[in-house]
Amino acid sequence: MTVTRRGVLQAATVVSAATAFGGLPAVTARAAAAAPAADALTRLPVGSITAHGWLAEQLKIQLAGLCGRYAETSHFLVMDTCGWVHPELGGWEELPYWLRGFVPLAIATRDADALATCERWIDAILATQEADGFFGPRALRTSLNGGPDFWPFLPLLMALRTYQEYTHDERIVPFLTRFLTFMEAQDKGAFDSSWVSVRWGDGIDTARWLYERTGDAFLDSLVDKMHRYGADWTGDLPTPHNVNIAQGFREPAQYAQWADGDTDALVRATYRTYEQVLRDYGQFPGGGIAGDENVRPGFGDPRQGFETCGIVEFMASHELLTRLTGDPVWADRCEDLAFNMLPAALDPQGRAIHYVTSANSVDLDNSRKTEGQFQNGFAMQSYLPGVDQYRCCPHNYGMGWPYFTEELWLATPDGGLAAALYAPSEVKTRIGNATVTVREETDYPFDETVTLTVSVDKPVAFPLRLRVPGWCDKPRLAVNGRTVKAGSGPVFAEVRRTWKDGDKVTLRLPQRTTLRTWSGNHDSVSVDHGPLTYSLKIAEKYVRTGGSGTFPEYDVHAASAWNYGLVPGSSPELRRRPGPLPANPFTLDGTPLTLAARARRLPEWIADDEHVVAPLQPSPARSRAGVETVTLVPMGAARLRITSFPTAAPDGHPWTPEPPYRRIENKHSGKVLAVDSMSTADDARVVQFDNSGTGDHAWQLLDAGSGRLRIRNGQSGKFLAVEGSSTADSARVVQFEDNGRPDLLWTRVEQGDGWFLLRNEHSGKVLGVDGMSTNNSAQVVQFADNGTEDHLWRLPS
Repeated sequence: MTVTRRGVLQAATVVSAATAFGGLPAVTARAAAAAPAADALTRLPVGSITAHGWLAEQLKIQLAGLCGRYAETSHFLVMDTCGWVHPELGGWEELPYWLRGFVPLAIATRDADALATCERWIDAILATQEADGFFGPRALRTSLNGGPDFWPFLPLLMALRTYQEYTHDERIVPFLTRFLTFMEAQDKGAFDSSWVSVRWGDGIDTARWLYERTGDAFLDSLVDKMHRYGADWTGDLPTPHNVNIAQGFREPAQYAQWADGDTDALVRATYRTYEQVLRDYGQFPGGGIAGDENVRPGFGDPRQGFETCGIVEFMASHELLTRLTGDPVWADRCEDLAFNMLPAALDPQGRAIHYVTSANSVDLDNSRKTEGQFQNGFAMQSYLPGVDQYRCCPHNYGMGWPYFTEELWLATPDGGLAAALYAPSEVKTRIGNATVTVREETDYPFDETVTLTVSVDKPVAFPLRLRVPGWCDKPRLAVNGRTVKAGSGPVFAEVRRTWKDGDKVTLRLPQRTTLRTWSGNHDSVSVDHGPLTYSLKIAEKYVRTGGSGTFPEYDVHAASAWNYGLVPGSSPELRRRPGPLPANPFTLDGTPLTLAARARRLPEWIADDEHVVAPLQPSPARSRAGVETVTLVPMGAARLRITSFPTAAPDGHPWTPEPPYRRIENKHSGKVLAVDSMSTADDARVVQFDNSGTGDHAWQLLDAGSGRLRIRNGQSGKFLAVEGSSTADSARVVQFEDNGRPDLLWTRVEQGDGWFLLRNEHSGKVLGVDGMSTNNSAQVVQFADNGTEDHLWRLPS
């Protein structure tokens, strides 16, 4: 569907020491007919983990910034006018999104005012439940196919779960039981369409949570409906929407825990879909995809953006899959997003957000892009509070760091602890009859050493598992100074012993500077040092465009050159600033690490007239400019950045400056050439339409030699063609992929005063409008040149 804006391991198979995962994880058998299989690793109770250091600072920035104070500016978060409190009023996903992030943020910071705010909202929401279990805005009872739209409830159920775990509120489990009973009673129409149909993984997760507390058999039937009627994530992508993909791809592995039969195939489907999406749309660093709303075949350049909702949803999916499968590769993927993408989704003070974040981006302004650079056409790049303009992202981003904090430490099925993600923190839990606290001291990811100090009130035996990331070779692990064997990642190393108060564990994860070549993106390269990817340091000029001191609005412009290619074969040199790690290292001023790299300027690499960086061309690029030393900074610290670099050498491929995209206007109607319904499909109709600024109205006239042109659409990347390669009068003009057909070639025949004919190479006919219509969506056709005005076109300025 086209959407517009807006495997489980058995305990014994968890790897230890130097044993890496071999193939995909297996799935345990279900313990009982209605019981889901166990996770490989399990979350600790909410509140068990306390963030320190840079992570505590990120939470502090979030609480003092957009998420913590968003109710002061978002009209969706006004209790007196919110349908989640007053069911006669309207309401959708905004309050559920925000509360899902705000509740764990309040808990993670232990902020009394924030916790009191959570209590007020949750008290009010619980009070709306009706006799049949439904709650919240009554309009949602009948808003989807005449029945309930369950999508906006799913994030809110997750907020209620988090609150219950921390407060032990006795109302919430019965409340959820009644609501999920109502949900299970609905027919197919409540499960098989719209947003909820591709996001049922969230519903399965809540059913799993509730089953662990009640054992209610009806939940098995509910999960079966979610999977059977929801979108099929085991084959081709059921949706091009980036957030749907980030949430939905994990659903088969989740359902595998409830299913009978070939559950391994379901887990494999989740792995396969992830790999397919990253292969097709994620051929650049940072862990994201080219999802500036919907993915588009042929639009995988690193200038494409990944929605902020997509970043945090992908992180949450990777965290869930780390627990479900026990496979450390998912934790690696979560860290990639957390360290390299999430920080740059907000301004350095955390008071403003943008809708999409790109690996390559040289200007962030509040102007819509009209040439198909991004799939969605509204302005998405400037840092804003974005209550209505960005809407979903500023309400939803808040779960990113709080969920990350909750997932740092996990419980193992044999009564131990697993360090799944790394950040300065402290975990406190009960193991056996002992109270165990582990303090984690580290500057990771800005350093490579993690030191754990174990505190116990009595000696206690348990396994401690430590993730070795996939990028790490030859880790060094020691307990009280004595070496313990640990293998290269991705793997969990294990220390199994009786722990005494004061025991120390030191894990060193040697970080090397490496280059990745992206063969799917013109052999561009990116630079990593350990878990951090590095971007060109571009001087960032912040221009205040509006807003307030609390909720500012900024454009960001480049104040230094950015069009560099790296010298092939060179190795960037790490430079570390002495002294303690700054509180917020995800800024240009705060980062302690830089890389010095050898590079050449590439004058042909330009930004278009709407300030969007041009797509990459083949590497190495030809550059006869002198070699310079440029500074690279951690990707997450750079709001403007070039992260996917071409290589550049004097004997490289010549680059051609990106030709401009133009409107093509018809003389008779005054309309412009367009694609029906903004389709990206082959054989989609080419029509005329009022110039509304959408990307399908933008066309690039590309020199095809001998005076001929190929005419490329900005939205689809397809080319102007004649349906079926017809030579007949009135044959429909369509768009089609560039497959070498002669009907994709056109000649511009000047007629004076800027007007011209477009003559088709194959048929000899010219471009016109069916019946000389002046209507929007009138079909564009080819016709013998008979001198009518509908055959005349121009490129308006």
